[in-house]
Amino acid sequence: MIFDNLISHADELIQYMQFHGYAKSYYRQVKTEINWLKKNGDAIDSYESACRIREGQTSSPEMKRRYRLEYGILKRLDFHGIHPDYRMKEPLFKYGAYHQLCTEFHTVIDLYRQAEEARGLKTHTIKGNVSGGSNFLFSMQAKGLFSLAEITEEDAMSFFTDSSGMIALSDQYRKEVAAIFKAELGNYTADARRILTYLPRTRNKRKNIAYLQPEEIVSIHNALENDVPDKLSLRNRAIGSLLYYTGLRGCDIASLTFSDIDWYNDEIRIIQAKTDTPLTLPLIPVVGNALYDYITTERPGSADPHVFLGAHRPHDPMTAGAMWDASSHIYDEAGIRQEKGERRGTHLFRYNAATTFISNGIPRPVASAVLGHGDPSSLDYYTFADLTHLRECALSIENFPVREEVFDV
Repeated sequence: MIFDNLISHADELIQYMQFHGYAKSYYRQVKTEINWLKKNGDAIDSYESACRIREGQTSSPEMKRRYRLEYGILKRLDFHGIHPDYRMKEPLFKYGAYHQLCTEFHTVIDLYRQAEEARGLKTHTIKGNVSGGSNFLFSMQAKGLFSLAEITEEDAMSFFTDSSGMIALSDQYRKEVAAIFKAELGNYTADARRILTYLPRTRNKRKNIAYLQPEEIVSIHNALENDVPDKLSLRNRAIGSLLYYTGLRGCDIASLTFSDIDWYNDEIRIIQAKTDTPLTLPLIPVVGNALYDYITTERPGSADPHVFLGAHRPHDPMTAGAMWDASSHIYDEAGIRQEKGERRGTHLFRYNAATTFISNGIPRPVASAVLGHGDPSSLDYYTFADLTHLRECALSIENFPVREEVFDV
């Protein structure tokens, strides 16, 4: 049986997970998979095959994800003797366009990534372009095309248009795809430039800005100030205070470390994840108190330098994605944005901070600096939600020839 090495070290793995504080339900699930392999391993030729069989036995996306994580743990232990130090969130195999590309398309994306990393493009920008470009190439692959040389203008256009021939994808999506073919791709550069000329012209559409209404702001403020136990955790209250009073991005709050907080000078000093530029903010009492309460009372005992940790063992640092969950608890406690489809992310707090600065007459350079903008013109986007000053620009229509009853209350 190809799983003999794993099975002989199974007890060692379970003991390791128990010792390092894994939830009982988690290591029991791992043990269940080891026992399943004992019974069925003779008919299975790889961990990948076993994982796909188990995925096919459930309709739950969460269980499918769990299987990929668990079989990743088992394979690493078997082949490399690696134990899951941080719950090893690396799955056995990944889905998504990039991981299903043919050899040439896979190489094109890898060459793009290498070229952009060499010139210092931000990681999150590269990631977005890789996603868009991979989806484009995967759609070509689905049409039976496995080489850039085979892609025609009609093929490229079909990705961006619907059945009626109308452009169906956003300008941002086109920019992501275009970024791939603008890069230096070695032997593929000539074909890449040809495909670049096939991409359609798209309009840069501006979305409606979601912003917090005055009554919602009051509700959030009350929720953060309410110190009734079991309402908001101290961790979520501290995160909410940072979001509400500083306008920090969720990714910067997730990466906040103890060394970023200067308790003596009442300052927070960070390097922003999005712009890679330094930002210094005042640590006002309400934020400092919320952080202190969480750190001294609720934060799990851990040597990890990150301020915010997961509530469950092994208490990994919170991710930027987990900030959405924290903000969602705040909206729930405030009793707002409960309807399906309403925006509930962390960036609403940033919008609120920006529009508050603007509506209160804070000079633009000061507001832009506090928000950590690399380009002062970035503040322009938030002015579209500055209703206080937008109303001042409205023209009266009372002198226009319309019926008097139009103006009746």
